[in-house]
Amino acid sequence: MTASRTTDQVAGEAAQRRHLFDVDALTVNGIAQILDEAERMTEPMGAPLRGKTVINFFAEASTRTRVSFQIAAGRLGAQVVNIAADGSSLEKGESLVDTVRTLQAVGAHALVIRHAEPGAPYLAARHFRGPVINAGDGRHAHPTQALLDLLTMRRLFGTLRGLIVAIVGDVTHSRVARSTALGLLLCGAQVRLCAPPTLLPHPGWIAALPPSGEGGTVLQTTFMRDALDGAQVVMTLRMQAERQQNGLLPNLKEYVRMYGITTARLAELAPDAVVMHPGPVNEGVEIAPELMTGRVSLISQQVENGVLVRMAVLKLLLGETGE
Repeated sequence: MTASRTTDQVAGEAAQRRHLFDVDALTVNGIAQILDEAERMTEPMGAPLRGKTVINFFAEASTRTRVSFQIAAGRLGAQVVNIAADGSSLEKGESLVDTVRTLQAVGAHALVIRHAEPGAPYLAARHFRGPVINAGDGRHAHPTQALLDLLTMRRLFGTLRGLIVAIVGDVTHSRVARSTALGLLLCGAQVRLCAPPTLLPHPGWIAALPPSGEGGTVLQTTFMRDALDGAQVVMTLRMQAERQQNGLLPNLKEYVRMYGITTARLAELAPDAVVMHPGPVNEGVEIAPELMTGRVSLISQQVENGVLVRMAVLKLLLGETGE
């Protein structure tokens, strides 16, 4: 069973096994189905996943995503077991495959996995009978973050088609940038990726993106004026200190001067824009502190919508599997 086929099945196609690896193989209707289901998660629904066990297997550090999945599964009535790499058999040298086989043997119904290695969720799915959900794999993908970002934008603007979204920061190393840009492209948004030259992907990356039947586009630029001019949403990405240590940035102070989202820069270039950030935030680096909690910030809504989206994904994948 191919990765694209199993991901398409998240869109509601009949199948015995369904997974969520990334958004790139979802149809526009499939994305809409997940977002619509997420909207319904605010309504009383009982406990559709009572009797199910969801494993949160996080071999990479996380707070927001892990807790969000834990709350989401709990609200649906599922039992949640959290496993971290520290103190697990992985730390003792057990392979990922052996760990997943053990989780299968003890009767887990769904596996939420975060791992530093790109492709780890695909490997896990070969040895796990239930749904596997990618909670972030290296620099590759973070599909539920993308979906919650799309939901946050759609709830405010009503549609994603034609929306102008600037994504600013370490695009090359960001799985969030990749997945969110893909989702926006598929839904017909105009995506602008902006970063220093050392932190932008090779231009061939755009050429390799799937075509958008909704008129979506993606462009890359190193100039903030080009990225922010007329933008309705400005999403900034976490800047890690190791980028400076690796010589990809001269220093963080220079990055802030050139690419930091400040009140003055927003007022000049994108006065009507709202701001988003996937977290965690380096205050005063990617974004000015006053913008984080100001009227233009959607950061709290992103966190809230993350629970709704993850509830929707779990319900769609696990609620009808019969596992």
